[in-house]
Order: sequence, then C-alpha cells, then structure tokens
Amino acid sequence: MERRKFLFRSVQASVLLLVSGNMFASALPMFNPIKKKKMYFHYLLFWLRKDLSESEVKEFENFFEGLKKLPYQKNLRYGKPAASTPRSVLDSTFTYNASMEFDTLEELEAYGKLPEHLALVQKYKPFFERMLVYDTVYN
Repeated sequence: MERRKFLFRSVQASVLLLVSGNMFASALPMFNPIKKKKMYFHYLLFWLRKDLSESEVKEFENFFEGLKKLPYQKNLRYGKPAASTPRSVLDSTFTYNASMEFDTLEELEAYGKLPEHLALVQKYKPFFERMLVYDTVYN
C-alpha cells in the first residue's frame, strides 16, 4: 500500500511539473519576445541571346560561380526553368534565374557596387538580351 501511495504521488508530482513547465514556457514570449530578423533576397532573371552556342550558354554559369565568391551575399543558387505544367500565371521564358540572400539592405546595396561584381556583370552582359532584378524583404 505504501508503494502505491509513493507511485501515485510521483505521478502527481510529474504531472504538476509538466503542467507548470508548459505554463511557464508559454508565458516566456510575453517577457522575452523573439525578434524576427528581416532577410533580404536578390532575385535575378536572365534571357540569354538566342544565337549563343551550347558551350557559351554553359559558360554563362561561370557568372554565377564568380558571384558566389563575393562578400555579403549568402546562399546563392541558380538554375533554369523547371518543366512545370504550363499555366496562365507561369513564366518559363527565361534562360537562367538566381537568388541570394543578404542580412541587411545596406549589404545588398554594397554588394551591387563592388568592383568585382561590376566587372562580372560587364564581362557577361554580352551573353544576355534581357535581365530583371527583384529585391525583396521578408520579416
């Protein structure tokens, strides 16, 4: 009988700790709100010239590889349109796209002015006939 009381009280104490711990954890944001960090994304779309050879199109990827080496930007990824099912809102006319993220708007803008960045753009500009840039901030 004594052992049952001990086990019952142990279970009661465990439940009490669990409940009070959950109550405390749920109250924490009121006392120490988590601040969401803004993230800045730089999204690029390229339409390469139609008269480029396959090797020139492949060489254009060196543009992105060069950009990866520059400061400020993080997580640069690039690719071509996916083979998605066509639909009215889908634009698959571009040849390449790229995206990268930045910690601050100041870093994004400083990146765009880097001499190395400008040199890469100048070198590969003859490869494309059109380019679009979208800068986005996420809270």
